[in-house]
Amino acid sequence: MANASGATVANSPTTLCVVMPALNEEATIADVIRQVPEDIHGVSEVIIIVVDDGSTDGTRLAALSAGAQVVSHPDNRGLGAAFHTGVRKAIELGADYLVNIDSDGQFNPEDIPKLLQPLMDARADCVTASRFIHKDYYPDMGAVRFYGNRMMSALISFLSGKKYYDVSCGFRAYTRDTLLQLNLFGEFTYTQETFLDLTFKGLRILEVPIKTRGERPVGRSRVASNILRYAYNTGKIILRTFRDYYPLRVFGFVAAILLAGATALSCFLLIHYARTGGFTPHKWAGLTGGFLAGAGFMILVAGFIADMLVRIRINQERILYMLRKRGR
Repeated sequence: MANASGATVANSPTTLCVVMPALNEEATIADVIRQVPEDIHGVSEVIIIVVDDGSTDGTRLAALSAGAQVVSHPDNRGLGAAFHTGVRKAIELGADYLVNIDSDGQFNPEDIPKLLQPLMDARADCVTASRFIHKDYYPDMGAVRFYGNRMMSALISFLSGKKYYDVSCGFRAYTRDTLLQLNLFGEFTYTQETFLDLTFKGLRILEVPIKTRGERPVGRSRVASNILRYAYNTGKIILRTFRDYYPLRVFGFVAAILLAGATALSCFLLIHYARTGGFTPHKWAGLTGGFLAGAGFMILVAGFIADMLVRIRINQERILYMLRKRGR
């Protein structure tokens, strides 16, 4: 059992749920399940939950035959949706800890204790495997994926105000208390949104260097197979998450651009008037500047309103957290 800070209470039984989102992973999932350690220090029960996200092959049967519990989506909803389902199932089963690991064999399940220990020691609320925190752990992957991951980490670090090295890794561990506070919306993926959500709430995220495969042993990634599609869908999730937590920064940035344009056009028109004594033929500058100024002030007001709504959201999430906690 975990206490309020997420640390394990001595001599009390603890349940670990290992959640594996899966889409057509018949070739690898049974091996990954069988490699999950059954004897982990401080853990009395290990439950493996496979979330079958609309697979059309034998993924479900392979997972069941390997001893996992399976929750199935009738159709493919996305990695983020599969993660949400796994979290809900783990909470229902009374998980004190949750480890999320991909079912394609890129990560070694025997590294699970490395992620759990900082949680048990109350040194973190979420622990994530990090492939890029040290060059000795860099995976063997293509240059586009490598630098794409590094750029994504730089973006999340900038937005969150914390330094992170690997925000896209699918191998993480959470305390129950952290799971109860998670409030994610993205269905395409969950990895970057989790960093923003937990950082905004002041929870501690620890990166642990883990050696992983750079590429899947079988098949291709379904999430990042198309880089442009991945960037677009991930970008939407990040923008929406940042907008919801820091609306004044987002709306203020847009308003500043519009007001800067309005100021530039107004100055141009005034200089022209000072030189010629008239506005012709640049009346367009005044009309355009006025439009930009009006739009900028409207967006700024919208930002202030959205900023006030954040306070309501914080209170709602606190209430939701307390309801979840009492519902155990």
